[in-house]
Amino acid sequence: MSIRSPIVRFLSTQQKLVCQNSSISQNSYVDLSQWYYEALKTSASQKSKFATKKIHAQIVSSGLYSSTFLQNHLINAYSSIGLINDAVRVFSETEFRNVFSWNTMISGLADSGLMKEAEKLFDEMPDKDSVSWNSMMSGYFNNGKVRDTIKMFVLMVRDCCCVPDLFSFSCAMKACASLGYVKLAFQLHGLVTKFEFRGGTSISSSIIDMYIKSRALDYAERVFSRISDPNLFCWNSMIYAYSKFYGLDMALDLFNRMPERDVVSWNTMISILSQHGIGEQTLTMFVQMCSQGFVPNSMTYASVLSACTSIGDLQWGAHLHARVLRMVPNLDVYVGSGLIDMYAKCGWLEYAKQVFSNLKEQNEVSWTSLIGGVAQVGCEEEALEIFRKMREVPVASDEFTVATVLGVCSSLKDKSLGEQLHAYAKKIGVGSSVPVGNALVTMYAKCGSVQTANHAFDLMPVKDIISWTAIITAFSQDGNVKKAREYFDNMPERNVITWNSMLGTYIQNGFWEDGLKLYILMLRRQVKPDWITYATSLSACSYLAVMKLGNQIVAQAEKYGFSSDVTVLNSVVTMYSRCGRIGDAQKVFESIITKDIVTWNAMMSGYAQSGQGRKVIEIFEEMLKLGFKPDHISYVSILSGCSYSGLVPEGQYYFNLMTKCHGISPTCEHYVCMVDLLGRAGLLEQAINLINDMPLEPNAAVWGALLGGCRIHGNTELAEVAVSNLINIDVADSGSYVLLANLYSDSGKLEGVLDVRKLMRERRNKEKSRLQLD
Repeated sequence: MSIRSPIVRFLSTQQKLVCQNSSISQNSYVDLSQWYYEALKTSASQKSKFATKKIHAQIVSSGLYSSTFLQNHLINAYSSIGLINDAVRVFSETEFRNVFSWNTMISGLADSGLMKEAEKLFDEMPDKDSVSWNSMMSGYFNNGKVRDTIKMFVLMVRDCCCVPDLFSFSCAMKACASLGYVKLAFQLHGLVTKFEFRGGTSISSSIIDMYIKSRALDYAERVFSRISDPNLFCWNSMIYAYSKFYGLDMALDLFNRMPERDVVSWNTMISILSQHGIGEQTLTMFVQMCSQGFVPNSMTYASVLSACTSIGDLQWGAHLHARVLRMVPNLDVYVGSGLIDMYAKCGWLEYAKQVFSNLKEQNEVSWTSLIGGVAQVGCEEEALEIFRKMREVPVASDEFTVATVLGVCSSLKDKSLGEQLHAYAKKIGVGSSVPVGNALVTMYAKCGSVQTANHAFDLMPVKDIISWTAIITAFSQDGNVKKAREYFDNMPERNVITWNSMLGTYIQNGFWEDGLKLYILMLRRQVKPDWITYATSLSACSYLAVMKLGNQIVAQAEKYGFSSDVTVLNSVVTMYSRCGRIGDAQKVFESIITKDIVTWNAMMSGYAQSGQGRKVIEIFEEMLKLGFKPDHISYVSILSGCSYSGLVPEGQYYFNLMTKCHGISPTCEHYVCMVDLLGRAGLLEQAINLINDMPLEPNAAVWGALLGGCRIHGNTELAEVAVSNLINIDVADSGSYVLLANLYSDSGKLEGVLDVRKLMRERRNKEKSRLQLD
């Protein structure tokens, strides 16, 4: 009631005036027109349909409806509150239209998305001014018709009767930025100079923004450097651009050089830090912002909550939640979604659900956040149930909702449900969107249908870098390195993530030399490596035991500021260990301030491979004292260390500890270590008993470990058992036959040697015959 009271009071006053005097002679025409104009302006700003129609009726009853001035403002008011048909009716009833009448109607139609009708009206205009042209350009741009914006600007420039103004250039430059056309950007910049707009900071801001979005940062820098006193928009735009093209450090340096800052400056820098995964520095920047008197807004809180999520800092997140409730009267749906995401991904699902329930508006963003958060902590079935509830409400799914649920299908490797979602995406009209297409490629690949993933990729009308990276990863998982490289070479553009994906493909499939060649090519193409690049390249050096190149990569990592990155240092430890430089590995290990479980595993594995079982145990016990929880790789390292050093009692102790204290079920890798340990010690009966008691099917490595023990101690009886099982697992493996033949030979059993050779011939003949039939 309080919102409409000024309008109601005004209408009441006018009714009294009309009742007291049927004639308007006592109140001047100008005064009444001004009163009605003010009332229309107020009703439009408050989106009051009732008040606007009431004022319209008062204007008619007062005899002022023929006023072009009032009719123009009626058109504007009706357009502003979404009653475009009423606006059109008033326009058609306007007898003496002026340029303002036409422009107001064109703007109203454009704002309502009726560009065809706006075009028709524009063509019918007897006289056009710059506002007419600008209304059409902004209408095209706001309705997604970017190329039509440029076409309209070109027609305006060619029209001799009308000169483009700052707003005209601003529209054209926004359109150019959206298209990313560098050549057009140069032409627009030239026209600005020709029309002598170059001195204004406003037009310089538009030029800088246009060059940045057209990926011509060097030209943006030139314009920026020539401005004597750049405004905050210019500074903020350049900080964003530096983060994209030059990296975080350059953006932070530019931010620190700003003479003054606004909330947008802080939000930009906080968002950049958060997106780079530097959670602690993001929180520090947020504290600095608040300490300098700036008031955070929804965008600030969303970025900081994302940082809390990335580092799993629930305490900070809860503190932010309390601050938001205290400072923000109505919880914004995007901040709410950030809180849901943070609580869910930190494992506090009940709090996430509580925040979701307390939201006044539960839109597709909040639903998607809840689904994604629940899925990320491993509750995929519950995530699917929430999606079902979302559809029952109903809340319309968008492309990000579908992509998130497809991610759940990927985790579950549920191809059937994924196919149903694929059909659903087509039904609701998001099947051709980039996020959905990317999720489909990933889902089909993880479900083992690489050909279907390839087909989904080929059908995508628009592809981004993520799309290409997804299909390269799909072929990598399938072991098709050649196809992965083919797609990599055909990419229209690449970033460091794509290079890392191809690099990882080579390393994971054992093509270490090719991986290192790609790394060198990456440097030649001036692509700046990140921590993943260095960690992956160093792992290739580990496998190939190439110290010289490894040391060069370590030096480059130090040069680019990755010398303290724990993942890179873990790879350095592994490389030195595999190259026999266990002392250097130990030094690097000791230099790592913040160790993770991978760090400890790398050092233990290094000592295990060098046969220093006691040292492995020492490190393992130190790790436990510091509160680290071992994983299955930790136990592979300690068991293999015991095996190489012949520490039977210790090995048996840790094998039992693994299940009893840490709840880790032994895998074939652990059984291989134990069988090898017992076999080397001559405890072959214990080894075969352990194999027979295995809860899972022994693989070739387990039987191979037993066979190796039999070879050491000359036990032909158990060797025959091992070989028999190896043959059943892999008929084509001749190594098992050779090992058994050598064992017979060492034991002086020549008949056994002849029998094995005969068996080998028979197996080969059967294999040849099968191949001929094929």
